[in-house]
Amino acid sequence: MTEPSHAAPLLEMRGISKSFPGVRALDQVDFTVGEGEIHAFLGENGAGKSTLLKILSGAQPPDSGMIVFAGRPVQFASPQEAQRAGIVTIYQEFTLAPDMTVAENVFIGREPGSRLFISYRQLEEETAKLCRRIGLERSPRALVRDLSVAEQQMVEIARALSMKSRLIVMDEPTSALSRAEVEKLFAIIRNLKAEGITTIFVTHRLEEVFELCDSFTVLRDGRHVGRGKVAETDMDGIIRLMVGRELGLLAARQVSFDTGEKALEVRALNRRRKSSDASAIELHDVSLSVNRGEILGIAGLVGAGRSETARAIFGADRFDSGAVMIGGQEVRIASPRDAIAQGIGLVPEDRKQQALFLSQAIRTNMSITAQGRISRFAVFISGAKEDELVEEYRKLLNIRMASAGQVVGNLSGGNQQKVVLARWLALRPKVLIVDEPTRGIDVGAKAEVHNLLSEMAQSGIAIIVISSELPEVLALADRIVTMREGRVTGEMMRADATQEKLMTLMTVGSRQAA
Repeated sequence: MTEPSHAAPLLEMRGISKSFPGVRALDQVDFTVGEGEIHAFLGENGAGKSTLLKILSGAQPPDSGMIVFAGRPVQFASPQEAQRAGIVTIYQEFTLAPDMTVAENVFIGREPGSRLFISYRQLEEETAKLCRRIGLERSPRALVRDLSVAEQQMVEIARALSMKSRLIVMDEPTSALSRAEVEKLFAIIRNLKAEGITTIFVTHRLEEVFELCDSFTVLRDGRHVGRGKVAETDMDGIIRLMVGRELGLLAARQVSFDTGEKALEVRALNRRRKSSDASAIELHDVSLSVNRGEILGIAGLVGAGRSETARAIFGADRFDSGAVMIGGQEVRIASPRDAIAQGIGLVPEDRKQQALFLSQAIRTNMSITAQGRISRFAVFISGAKEDELVEEYRKLLNIRMASAGQVVGNLSGGNQQKVVLARWLALRPKVLIVDEPTRGIDVGAKAEVHNLLSEMAQSGIAIIVISSELPEVLALADRIVTMREGRVTGEMMRADATQEKLMTLMTVGSRQAA
């Protein structure tokens, strides 16, 4: 790989090392970013990216090494010090106050005015200027909770610009955005580049690197393994650097294990919007089924009702009418407890908010659905059996962890997802619903999750996969159902499906897709 040539790099991190108990997170890492470029920062989950960026942002100190920013050695004892120097990080989980206005969030802690009184007129005028600069068409007085995810992200960018930033770090900024919103974000980043502002862009969507970025750096296992110009490499070259091996990513499953025996059937599911939740997605006459050993894909755009259907089946949300059948028999599912008792598992879209107890140990997170397997006399938990269960699935799923007692929140995203999958494997479900199975995880972990889902289907489990990535749906599913505005708009076998046909069903319905 050739080195991008920059007369004076804006950022140099030299020989950065960092260790945690039992883990060498960074080992003599060098990281250089040129002035005014869009730089992709890549690596598998657990490669050390987050640790390096926390050191850059002042959230963590390095064990050794030095940082040179704008030609001067710097040491940041806090994120506030980094921000004052011109380095701002926009995290995947936003740091906005939802009940405050756009203007208040942009200038929080730095409000214009005297020591005693805030000048709200100046606050709103300066916010309006920043909003116009990035194309955010919202009043400075609007509450953040009323904004879309994309608009909230733009508020974060406006806040960064208000700090006169020279370097903005964006951590997985497109993970929850629609394609139209992604294109708008890319336009903003390109405009920032034209103004001389540098962006470090962290993503697992490698196609975005080639669409947006000028250069890249790759970490693997806490070490710097490659750097170069995006124009002088290809996707296979970056993947080889990231994983250290060849990967057959997103290759369609060659064998179907569909038994033809219905495991789950949903008939005419309806869910009306309640006055207390005016933004909820309604469901209209949703009907679908999945067989033992089959992987059913559900595809649709944001707001199509895919996750709402999954939550209704799992009993997380009540539905108004319709029926759920397990093994041909209608069952009553009024809560997740009922669903679990019927052998249904759900891996939700947001694993951190809805699936994991982040401050608890891996053993607790993994064994919570399998109390019957690890208890004595159905009362006392056997620590030995619990550790045996964790070790069984650690080996089966190749989970990278220090011990069963490690806090699950300290694992990488890919390993967290494997812990959630292990939880349901321990339950030995009849039906497993997986919502966005590879969101926010790297290419290596993505391939492992795909293989795992295929192996689960081979064992006879009926699997429903919900994904916003059509290549993923086409790679995994035996059969695909499409949804739009809370309705099923079509169904086709994978052999007959293309991205164009699916997109037509997702956007205009069945009459135009033939």
